[in-house]
Amino acid sequence: MPEGPHLALETTEATRFGTGFLSGLISAILGIAALGAVLCIRYPNLFTYADLRAHYEMPVIRALLHLALVTAFLLGSVSAVLRRNKTLAAVGLATTFVAALLGGSQAAVGADAAGRAPFGLDFFVLNLMLYSAIFVPLERLFALRPEQPVFRAQWAVDLSYFFVNTLLIELLTIFTLTPALVLFGWARVPALREFIEGLPLLAQVPLMILVADFTQYWVHRLFHAVPVLWRFHAVHHSTERMDWLAGSRLHLVDVIVTRGLSYVPIFVLGFSRDALYVYVFIVAAQATFIHANVRWPLRGIRRVVATPAFHHWHHAAERDAVDTNFAVHTPVWDLMFGTYHLPDRWPSAYGLVGDRPLPRGWFRQLLHPFRTRGRT
Repeated sequence: MPEGPHLALETTEATRFGTGFLSGLISAILGIAALGAVLCIRYPNLFTYADLRAHYEMPVIRALLHLALVTAFLLGSVSAVLRRNKTLAAVGLATTFVAALLGGSQAAVGADAAGRAPFGLDFFVLNLMLYSAIFVPLERLFALRPEQPVFRAQWAVDLSYFFVNTLLIELLTIFTLTPALVLFGWARVPALREFIEGLPLLAQVPLMILVADFTQYWVHRLFHAVPVLWRFHAVHHSTERMDWLAGSRLHLVDVIVTRGLSYVPIFVLGFSRDALYVYVFIVAAQATFIHANVRWPLRGIRRVVATPAFHHWHHAAERDAVDTNFAVHTPVWDLMFGTYHLPDRWPSAYGLVGDRPLPRGWFRQLLHPFRTRGRT
């Protein structure tokens, strides 16, 4: 998913209902999702996430896939007729056509090899569908900056991060869990582990959130304070437009180190697998929400729960906001350690403060930290 002029879909054309924009957007999303689903059906041993594979009901999936293909084709055709910019329609129709050539909803199920596949294309498809269905309408209805289009500047770069970080879910899981399993097995206390694991799920999950967020607070703060780590974390702060997709802009080294260290106390304390699944869902949802382009101040809970206003200030291109608001789940740690910053207004701009601009494009940003020095 390289960045390029042909993907810069910011337009002077109207985006209201009846202009072909919404039909084109839905067509593109459904077409991409349908093509991904067909590839997962045909090559499950290569593209499906092992932890999800056992839960799929093929009759339901085939029915939904057929509906998605038909809808993508019809809406893509409508958009192509109504809209001067045909990019969305072309994406929807092209991906639908390729998916149909590969068998469509009747694609033959490929051999399901034992073991874990290297990629999680199904995980990407599910995430794309879920987040698009929730956050795109949410940001249109309650936009903090209504002038910011869905396809704002550098959206393709952030979509590339979203694609890579979800596609590599298997590899990232191995890289982030292995350090805890291999290096910190000695730190587990059987009695404590049995006590924690014996707690009800409703007690384990909040406790896990506090423990993981405390760890992530200090890891996050180190990424800001240590020049060699800042090179990688600066990629995340280089975004100048905040929305649900901006949270995906994370360098792979940043992802591996942060998640890997956050899992250490979870493993050492012995939280149950079910609690871990709930936590992973919560952290993904909240990390996406706090980057969203929504205008909700949520003043009643903002000193207890991390909100978009709280995290937007972490990304603010204002001197007073630099190196503040490190927590992901609760501002308690920032309040406790003196890094809380939440004026009664929204930031005027976002991005890097005092650093050279980063190159554009996922691959260039992947290599950039290895070619530069610390913080200016």
